[in-house]
Amino acid sequence: MKRKLSTLVAAIALTATLAACAGGADSAASGATATADPSDPVTVKVGVTDGSKAYWQVFVDLAKEEGIDVELQNFTDYQQPNPIVSQGELELNQFQHLLFLANYNLSADADLVPISATVIYQLGLYTEKDYETPADIPDGAEIAIPNDATNQARALLVLQSAELITLKDGGGALSTPADIVADESRVTVVPVDANQTTVQLKSLDAAIINNNFASDAGIDPTTAIYSDLEDLEAAEPYINVWVARAEDAENPIYAQLVEIYHDPSVTEALLEESKGTAVAQDQTPAELQEILAGLTADLEAAAS
Repeated sequence: MKRKLSTLVAAIALTATLAACAGGADSAASGATATADPSDPVTVKVGVTDGSKAYWQVFVDLAKEEGIDVELQNFTDYQQPNPIVSQGELELNQFQHLLFLANYNLSADADLVPISATVIYQLGLYTEKDYETPADIPDGAEIAIPNDATNQARALLVLQSAELITLKDGGGALSTPADIVADESRVTVVPVDANQTTVQLKSLDAAIINNNFASDAGIDPTTAIYSDLEDLEAAEPYINVWVARAEDAENPIYAQLVEIYHDPSVTEALLEESKGTAVAQDQTPAELQEILAGLTADLEAAAS
């Protein structure tokens, strides 16, 4: 069952234990069979892309109390954390959604796996016109969407969920503007670089804008008139996850870490940071890996 972050008040228990990747003498050692002991601390290196956010410090402090020294390595390039985990220089990362992971594994012939769900961050529909809901947007309106493959498909699904367009065969995580059924759609999409969606908002009727670009432009994410948080089933490929190497996927110390991540105090800090534009997810590792397998199969079919 999926829950709003504000209602998440208990730690999430994993159904499987997790394997540590090789590290130094004080690292979570390969083959670990027990959780951490405060009297004998271990170190776990985690790759993130938002390490300055307040909730990470809450998480690090809680982990330390349980004998886990978390070393956050912050990246500004989303292409870096996965290869570094694959190479064993980091034990875990937490920055990506399942579709991003599927693309990486397929292109790099890698075997990274999700070991815990975190949240889905919204992809929102914004306007500077006097439209309060998608239904208020007039027929023939132009809406900017990000043009990169991952966000473009997601934006199209948002617009379909908002009943502004119809996609061929119901659409999916690999949809493109070519899949829009024109005579069943009310609006026209204008694909642009994701960082230009806020600029286009000033001249077009509306725009689909990623949370980070909305924040950078001073746009309050709670002003979105629609988002895929209102259709969580369609947003499933965009569940953010903790990731480890497949060979390291059963280490109880990693299970302990992701349980700490879901502590209410971490959750409250994350909620404050996201301004409520996120929904917590509690899928099991097996469920996440099943979704990942399906996305990978779709990508393979599209490439063939």
